[in-house]
Parts: sequence; structure tokens; C-alpha cells
Amino acid sequence: MPGKTPQRKGGNNKPVENGVRSTKDVEGGKGKAKKSAAKDTDEEMTVVVPPSKKQSSASPPADADGDVAMGDEDKGEEGTVEVDPAVQAVADIKSNFALLDRAVALFDARFSLRALRSISLIRKRLSPDVIAQAIVDTFPATVTSGNIAKNLLVVLGRESMPLGKSSSSAAEMEVDSDSSSKPAKNNGPKKEVKEIIPEVDIFLGILIQVYLFDSKQYKKGAEFSQYLSERIQALNRRTLDSLSAKVYFYFSLFCEHMEPLPPSPESPIVAIRPTLLAALRTAVLRKDIDTQASVIVLLLRNYLLTSHINQADLLVSHTQFPENAVNNQVARFLYYLGRIRAIQLRYTEAHEHLTAATRKAPGSNCALGFSQTATKLLLVVELLMGDIPDRSTFRQANMEDALHPYLLLVQAVRVGNLENFETTIADHADTFRRDGTYTLILRLRQNVIKTGIRMMSLSYSRISLRDICIRLHLGSEESAEYIVAKAIRDGVIEATLDRERGFMKSKEVGDVYATREPGEAFHDRIQACLALHNESVKAMRFPMNQHRLELKNAQEAREREREMAKEIQEGDLDEDDLGGDFEGM
Repeated sequence: MPGKTPQRKGGNNKPVENGVRSTKDVEGGKGKAKKSAAKDTDEEMTVVVPPSKKQSSASPPADADGDVAMGDEDKGEEGTVEVDPAVQAVADIKSNFALLDRAVALFDARFSLRALRSISLIRKRLSPDVIAQAIVDTFPATVTSGNIAKNLLVVLGRESMPLGKSSSSAAEMEVDSDSSSKPAKNNGPKKEVKEIIPEVDIFLGILIQVYLFDSKQYKKGAEFSQYLSERIQALNRRTLDSLSAKVYFYFSLFCEHMEPLPPSPESPIVAIRPTLLAALRTAVLRKDIDTQASVIVLLLRNYLLTSHINQADLLVSHTQFPENAVNNQVARFLYYLGRIRAIQLRYTEAHEHLTAATRKAPGSNCALGFSQTATKLLLVVELLMGDIPDRSTFRQANMEDALHPYLLLVQAVRVGNLENFETTIADHADTFRRDGTYTLILRLRQNVIKTGIRMMSLSYSRISLRDICIRLHLGSEESAEYIVAKAIRDGVIEATLDRERGFMKSKEVGDVYATREPGEAFHDRIQACLALHNESVKAMRFPMNQHRLELKNAQEAREREREMAKEIQEGDLDEDDLGGDFEGM
């Protein structure tokens, strides 16, 4: 019968099968077990054996009355419950608020950067409902926080959602009300509502920017970015530096995709230049390194998109890029600086900047596009300098397809075949224009001719101008004579030109190792290694204000020694009291 404990006959009784009993059997058997234990002290105790893990997956056994325990079924149901992706996305967003709180409490920007890096993980799950739910769960229904939250909800189109009521807390309230019918007791005064730090709503604003950009709502995103930038300028908090840099990045990105597109002079990117310049001025005055580096890069990109090279050069000459900037921003700055120098025919400086940019680019696939773009421009600059790029550059797995047109270009320049060079440009003109290297590649025609002349000077001790004209597909012998004379003057070849007889005579090639060229190349390698070492040392991070803690501990130790010395002089302490380890000052 249910509720009745099975009777024991003597001391050799066995426990119930698998030790599974209903709740009523256990509760009802407590009093009887105490009485039987008092009467029969010599009887053995009944041992309850818990079900093994292997048996938990099978169907639970029935007791003597045919009742089945429900505990295992509950566990099975919990194991099959799947978490709603929207709820998980809201939880992931709210988990970053703790990092922002630590960034403000410890004044450490690394926690803010960690929160920004998590955006890539939740980017695909962002939606107006997810972001709005995170805002509603976070902001209390106060006047200040309510106005900020309403501004964010209006952009998402969810301004009707009430603040301060989360779905999880509502579910808990329903469960509590169902489980107990008694009225809740007043445990005391209500807890004070904690104000939300500005970093949280700016972070939520960045999530809204990401969603608007992914959904291609560029005009709405630009208007909202203007609101965020004005709020950041009004707050003036150093813990917002890394977040404000991201806000201005998306602000510029929205304007780039709005009609009319650059390089049109009526593009919206021209209209945001005063805003970016004002942000740069404010960032310099506030010593905001993150915003300063980001805005300088955005301004350089802005000028280059509209082909305002002189303004970009003036910006570089009148501003100083921060040395402690993030590595990604340094790589972008070096790339744009290399592009400016290449357009200005300063190929040596452009080669240095682009080489540093490719080295600083992340090795992962997340920055593959930047690495490909910088490498393409670097290859063109090397060709303009008269050098031939290494073939291993084109054999990289993630570069092979993207650099195939440039491989054909390098092959034509290396051989000095003008016909193949012009054919390659005609076949891949769209690709070169899209990469922004078409105008630079057109300059390579003279280099192809010089390379052809150099190959001829190495192959022949004497060659006529007519043969040069035929091999290089030139229009006349006069143009061939002019090109040969210019190559001799520039030091491309070592030869003499006989105009009366109409031929070029090459000089004997000397030993390269007898010149200073190997030593100069070795010196350049050493300079590059030393520069890389200095940059690595500057990039090292140390705990903030650690030296102050050490100074404080040392000062406290000196004060304790002075007090102990004073007490010894006054006779209050002896050396025996100190353990014999005290040394006089």
C-alpha cells in the first residue's frame, strides 16, 4: 500500500530494490525507523543504494507498489532543453558590462578592448529585438537612464518597450507566486537603483551601429553616429577612449557608403571632415591616444578617396601620430602614408612604410584583405624602384589568386617585354582600377623599357639603336637614342653611346662585392631589426601604478623602523623583544 513502509522479518532483511522509494515512503518511514531502532538495537541498518549513472539512462525501476520515481525523468527533460538563441545573445551582450565596469574601476583600457573584440562573436545574432531586450534589462526606469535608453530604443523602433523589467525576472516572479500562496513579507527598504555607467550605453550604441551597417541602413546609421559622437564629446571620460574610436570608425564608414559615392566632391565624406578635425583637435588636447590614432587614419582615408593628396600630405606634416597607438591603427597609418609617398614619386619612403605595414598586419585571416591590398601596392612600388619582387610572395596560399595579375605584370617587367606589359594592363585594367594601382602601373612603361635596355647591355657588348628599336617596339631610332641616354644618365646601365655610328657599347661588369652595395644592404637589415626590437619594447604592457604601491610599502617600512628605533631609545623595547634581528638605522 502506498505510504506504508515494508515490514522486516528478523535481522537478515534486504533493502528495497535499487533503493528507490517514493517521497511519502521516506517521510512516513522516519518515525517508524526511529521507533524500531530504539526497540531492536541489535538489528542491522537498512542501506539505501543510490542508482548508478549507467542505470540513469534506462527506465527507472518500480517499487513494491508499482510507483515510479520521477527524479530521473526530470533530469532527462533538462538535458534535452535547448537554449533560445535570442536569450543567449542577450546574455552574451550583458556579460560584457562586467568588463566595462572593471575597466572603469581599474582605469584599464584592456577590459574595454576585450568587450569590443566580443562584438565579432555576437555580430551575426544581432537584431532589433535582441538589442532592445538587452537595453530594457539593463536600464532602470529612472529619469536620466530612461532618456538615454529611450534614445537607443527609438533608433531600433522599439520605443514602446518598458524599462526595468527583464524577461528572466518576470519568469522568476511567476514561479514564486505559483509555488507559495502566502503574501510576501516586507524584508526592509528597497535597494537603491544603481545608475548605469556611460560606457554601457555607448557600447550598446556601437552594437546598434553594427546592426545598422549590416542591414545597409547607412543614412539612419550616420544620423545615429552623429548623436553618439556628440554624447561622447559631452561626457569627456578617459575610459571612453577606445569606445569613441570605434564610434568614429563606423561614422566614417556610413558616410562612405552613402550616395553619391566617392570620389564625387558632393559625397557625404566631404561633409564630415569638420567633425573629424574637431574630434582630432579635442583628442589631442585630452591626450586621447585611441581616438587620435583612429581619426588621423580616417582623415587620411577620407582625403585619398577624393584624391586630395596635398591635403593628406599637410595633415601628415602638421600632426604627430601617437607612438603608443594600437598596432592595427599603426599598420593602417603606414599603409596610407606609403600610398601618399608613392603618388608623390618618393618610392624609397613608400617602400619603407609599406614594408612596415605588411609586417605589422595580423597573420590571421581576419586581416587578409588588408594584407593583400598592402602587398599589391608594395609590389608596384618595388617595380617602380627598379627591383623585381621575390617569387615566393606569389606562392603564398592566401595570396596566390589575388596576386595573379601582378605576377603577369612582374613577368613582363622582368623580361622587359613591352608588348606583354601592355597586354597585361589591357586584360586586367578593371582589377588594377579597383585596387587603386592603375595610375601607378602606367608609370611602369619607362621601367619596362629600361629593364629591356639593361638586359641588352648585359647580353651584348655592342648593339645598334635600330635593333633596340625593333626589340622594344619603339617608334623611331631617335626615341631609342633618347631612352638609352637617359638610362645611362640615371645609372641604370654602364655603357657609352656612339651617335655617329648609331650603337651602344656596354662596359665590362665589375665585381659587386668590391663595391659598398653589400655593406649598405647589410646595414639596412640591421637597422630594420633594431627598429623592430625598439617597437616591441615600447609595446610591452605593465600594471598601472605598480611603482606607487612599491613606494608606499617602502615608506611604511621606514616609518615602522623609525618608531621601533624611537621606542628603543626611550627604553620601551629591548633587542630581546625584537628577536635580535633588528639593526640600527
